[in-house]
Amino acid sequence: MIPISKPKSNSHPWCIIRQLANMQRLVVARFRRRNDAHAYLQILQQLLSAASDVIVFDSTSL
Repeated sequence: MIPISKPKSNSHPWCIIRQLANMQRLVVARFRRRNDAHAYLQILQQLLSAASDVIVFDSTSL
């Protein structure tokens, strides 16, 4: 019998985080690959130049 592994709880570890006032953060989107997150971040920066967004790797849920 071939063992079937359960999917990881977070298969999208790359996150775009928006930094809000009072040290609050908002997860804008999650991605499997950093390249996808970077491309999305570039679009966000063009559309919302005043927003402060960063890419982070969420290793806590792997």
